Amino acid sequence: MGASEDLESAARLFDAAADELEQSVAHCRTAAAHLRAREVPRGAAHAWAAWGHIDLAVEHLREQARLHAVKSNP
Repeated sequence: MGASEDLESAARLFDAAADELEQSVAHCRTAAAHLRAREVPRGAAHAWAAWGHIDLAVEHLREQARLHAVKSNP
């Protein structure tokens, strides 16, 4: 893979991480609204979904870090 392809691959992984984090934000806001309405099970479900999106974002960032590590010179 050339430098241009490497950069595009990295950019795609960062975009994917950002998309997941934006989804997490939306779930956090929904969870807060449900909890304020005393809808605890619904709030908890959205809180759990928020964490899932964070986990996916971290996985995209880990993948980019692994790709960087392979290409990096000590």
